[in-house]
Amino acid sequence: MRETFVDTATTLLAERPRTAVVLADISASAFAPAARAHPDRVLNVGIREQLMIGVAGGLALTGLRPIVHSYATFAVDRAYEQLKLDLDHQGVSAVVVSVGASYDGSSMGRTHMSPGDVALVDTLGDWTVHVPGHPDEVPPLLRAAVGHDDPVYLRLSTQANDHAYEHDGGRLRVLQRGSAQGAVVVAVGPMLDPTMRAVAGLDVTVAYTNTPRPFDAAGLRALTGTRGTAKIVLVEPYLAGTSSALVGQVLVDVSHRLLALGVGRTDLRRYGSPADHARWHGLDPTGLRASISGFLG
Repeated sequence: MRETFVDTATTLLAERPRTAVVLADISASAFAPAARAHPDRVLNVGIREQLMIGVAGGLALTGLRPIVHSYATFAVDRAYEQLKLDLDHQGVSAVVVSVGASYDGSSMGRTHMSPGDVALVDTLGDWTVHVPGHPDEVPPLLRAAVGHDDPVYLRLSTQANDHAYEHDGGRLRVLQRGSAQGAVVVAVGPMLDPTMRAVAGLDVTVAYTNTPRPFDAAGLRALTGTRGTAKIVLVEPYLAGTSSALVGQVLVDVSHRLLALGVGRTDLRRYGSPADHARWHGLDPTGLRASISGFLG
């Protein structure tokens, strides 16, 4: 996904004169050709992530559409105050593109893990959040983000599904249809393939999204409208329960039960691989199967 992002952003710099890229050393070498071609619109501020967001705010005030890029833990966790003040408070925006996700950088320790990034973005204004599940989903999502002036968070990962799905405006895409009595399982981004393997043979409807913000309220209501007591399972690649409040708002007048699966809040204080962390958090197919089967009874 990271390489696809760099290629697409480089193309956008040539196609759209309003586009700018602001870096804090991460991926600077990959953007070196673009920096030589567009030295006034590809800026590397060094290891100063807060400054990266501040510069993006300044560029936005001049009418440019800035893309900022770093690890999620640096672009969101570390620079949260600047997102709040230099972008939201000033009434301008940027496209924040992160790598590292929840634990892609686990071999580098906790400093490179950010399971709470989307939850933090939720405390800001009305940000669009894209969580692609495949590298081929990145270009249309990035192009859509650069094509308007609203705030966007694009969360890239080394984890990916086997197949890409076209950008459809954030609507829930039904990939498996269960009975009217079965549960609705919503899988976000790269959690789709593990979820599909986990629910094999179960009476569930599986819906996929790579744009969890804004959440497809109409789509979820359509999937649960005929059920007596709706059973909903959220499978998110970030902090468990991040979208629970939104589901509650969508179904405020519908009797429902909710199981929210994602990264746990406990700091495991371990390195390991992304596959290790998925297993430890119950986000591998075996762990998901156990959780979902237990919820369904």
